Amino acid sequence: MTKKTLIASRRTVLKGAGALAFTGAMPAIVQAQGAPLQFGILTPLTGAGGFDGPRMLKAMKAVLDEVNAAGGLLGRKVEVVVEDDQTNPEAAVRAARKLIDVAKVPVIMGTWASAVTAAVAPLCWESKTFLTTVSGADSITLLPHQGYLIRTQPNNYLQAGKHAEFIASTGAKKVFVMSIQAPFAQPTQDRIKSVLPTKGSEMIGALIYEKDKTTYRSEVDLALKGKPDLVYLNGYAPDVTVILRDLYRAGFTGPRYAQSYAVTGKVLEALPPEATEGVITVQPSADVDSPAFALASKRLGIPEPDSYETQATDWASLVSLTVAKAKEANGTALKDNVRKICQGAGTKVYSAVEGLKLLAEGKEINYEGASGPCDFTDIGDIIDCKFRYNKITGGKPVFLKIA
Repeated sequence: MTKKTLIASRRTVLKGAGALAFTGAMPAIVQAQGAPLQFGILTPLTGAGGFDGPRMLKAMKAVLDEVNAAGGLLGRKVEVVVEDDQTNPEAAVRAARKLIDVAKVPVIMGTWASAVTAAVAPLCWESKTFLTTVSGADSITLLPHQGYLIRTQPNNYLQAGKHAEFIASTGAKKVFVMSIQAPFAQPTQDRIKSVLPTKGSEMIGALIYEKDKTTYRSEVDLALKGKPDLVYLNGYAPDVTVILRDLYRAGFTGPRYAQSYAVTGKVLEALPPEATEGVITVQPSADVDSPAFALASKRLGIPEPDSYETQATDWASLVSLTVAKAKEANGTALKDNVRKICQGAGTKVYSAVEGLKLLAEGKEINYEGASGPCDFTDIGDIIDCKFRYNKITGGKPVFLKIA
């Protein structure tokens, strides 16, 4: 063998040995990091919920960015797979199928409309995929979901009772309720009808209307026939926009009451100030005195995150902490362990990163959320929360109180 050949052979051996050493080290690195964990987000980026969905998405991503910066979960980074449910049950089912069957996510976070959640929930419990939601209809947690669902939004029964108490406190004696055709419509009317008389008021009438109409003047005329002191608009932004316009044209100047998600900034921009003047809006209140709220404010760079932004913050935090507690990322582990990190005698924590550190030390934790204490009943409902009331003045919401 020539000297040139010997040198070439030696180089080949050294090169091969280096490559072998490198590839031998690679599996340990890959195993330590692992493939990213994928969490599903199914939220309304368009449609009637298109004002709230993008903000909820931002809040979830902000929490998971912090989790990743702190090392991720189970030695793996977290990625989100995002689908737009379009505030439409049919579109939501198609999107959920993609998340469950293709991405194979262990959790879906973010459903907003009750009709969407009702359509998606069976896919989740059948596939053992965990679901978090803000849908308020009582029927949601009464579904046979087997524990694969929690909601941080107060249920319809709790909300409607609080609404009735506030409405009566304004001095309104005769109330008419206009509700969009949705799972929460009839339960809301039933609850308000039962609570108002205990506070010296009464529901003089109610109706349920179809969505996507260009005018609701006939419904408005029916509502005003009994000369109500207050009209409760229990719908979504597109239809409430039309009803507010029709009430204004009909000359009704009395109080109107609606959920905050139905009287958004876009609604206020679309209508003359005279049409929305005096409208009272309500929403479940974030826990503004909680350290978790202050952290969410700083994380999102806004002074006052609203209920949806704080609830989304809590979903991402709860899911992250539960995965860490269970030491596995699947829907059943989430179902079986979520209450172990947010209910009990553990050390109170107010962020996912804070809780992850203590869990890594083998300590028990009790996550207290930005939206409020995340304590859930056996069927997945939160136990209680406060409500925030605003009044539209000069085309802008003005804070009234939290109660």
